[in-house]
Amino acid sequence: QKTAYEIPKRDWSSDVCSSDLLLPGPEAQQLATYMGWMLHGTWGGVVAGALFILPSVFVLLCLSMLYVVFGTMPAVAAVLMLLKPAVAAIVIGALIKISKKSLKQSKFIIIAILSFVAIFFLEIKFPLIILAAIITGWVIEKYFRHVINKGNKEAVDDTDESAYYINKHTAIKGSGFSKTRLAFQLISFCVLWSSPLLLFYFLSSDFPFWLQLTGFFSKAAFVTFGGAYAVLPYVAQYSVEKLHWLTHNQMMDGLALGETTPGPLIMVLAFVGFIAGYNNFNDSLLGGSIGLLTTVFYTFLPSFYFILAGAPLIEHTHQNVMLKNILNYVSSAVVGVLANLCVILVMASVFILPHHFNASNLNITNAIWLIASLVALQRFKINMLLWICISAMSGLIMHLLKVV
Repeated sequence: QKTAYEIPKRDWSSDVCSSDLLLPGPEAQQLATYMGWMLHGTWGGVVAGALFILPSVFVLLCLSMLYVVFGTMPAVAAVLMLLKPAVAAIVIGALIKISKKSLKQSKFIIIAILSFVAIFFLEIKFPLIILAAIITGWVIEKYFRHVINKGNKEAVDDTDESAYYINKHTAIKGSGFSKTRLAFQLISFCVLWSSPLLLFYFLSSDFPFWLQLTGFFSKAAFVTFGGAYAVLPYVAQYSVEKLHWLTHNQMMDGLALGETTPGPLIMVLAFVGFIAGYNNFNDSLLGGSIGLLTTVFYTFLPSFYFILAGAPLIEHTHQNVMLKNILNYVSSAVVGVLANLCVILVMASVFILPHHFNASNLNITNAIWLIASLVALQRFKINMLLWICISAMSGLIMHLLKVV
């Protein structure tokens, strides 16, 4: 008899992923929560989702403290110097990978281009772009699908899954709709969401800051589809340019730290929360730590609710062609938004002063390292973590040799 630890290799997780991607928020953590729920019910989902993110929370908390305490030291600054173009190259690589998967038809390429124009030139907010993509997808699939997809036949999945521990025929305990359970979960979510705010209201001297912080990351968790690379452009643009919680360079450093820590890349948001709290409370490590933990709580809480409340119903979306097709339009819009992030990161990494894009302001060393990173990662397929280590050590060596 098979056990949960003897599951043969199978792409059943792709079905789960397709459902998770229909939800806003970090899909990797949602997938972990969903798998835990499938194996051991609600508590299995809670434990799996929590253990998936806890290690990176504490690692990033320690790195964030070290960053604000020692980040201005020349040696540390040298280590971070070449990490910035390396991170920009990693994000460009993600853009290339996502584009290959998402932009397989001309209509999706058009959506991606329009999305880039909307956020880069017109400064339209990310949630509105995603909403427009959803509406566009629905209209096209509802009224023009037979014209656009004329002659294309949809593949039918007739794979025999009877040998697998969890398969499409598995009847999972707790599946189905229950008004009582859904009401209890909604009440529990509201209580958990409001509890930290109540504590901040009575115990903090700056409640408006915490209200803004919790509101911002709650909104990010609710309106961003497609995982970390989808939410990062929104957070980077709004937290840097609108809220002024941190600078473009600090955002780049946060991405570098996020890439070097275990766990989901979405944890970069925790760094943003740390810097916001640290700066708001006059270089307070305690304020930064509370900001980081609060950011993590409000970033991941909605995902737990989405999965635990929606998991009993999600199985029914696997065969919903309309939902899957609309998701393709959302993914295309995310490509355009991610292209905007790439432009921002490249500009921040290769120009000394932001918003001064001229030859005299160009950092030649960083520009060369950006090109080298693209070649190393895309052409020679060097391991990403290895290249990050090479970038950090190269920056330090150049500093010691007084090259830069």
